[in-house]
Amino acid sequence: MAKVVKKGKKKRKPNITSRRWEKYSDGKSVHPVCPRCGPAIFMAKPKSGNRLYCGKCHYTEFLKK
Repeated sequence: MAKVVKKGKKKRKPNITSRRWEKYSDGKSVHPVCPRCGPAIFMAKPKSGNRLYCGKCHYTEFLKK
């Protein structure tokens, strides 16, 4: 039988911070929050830029020009 030899600890990859913290600046949210879902859900602004959309409850706000 072959003998298994352990060579030591595995090297760890550097821990990358989560991208969700990019949505905050000085402890306050940069993105608008969904009025139906609450403070944890952000509203998306599509490329067209004329509305805000919640992906969870499908709430939509149209912006005035």
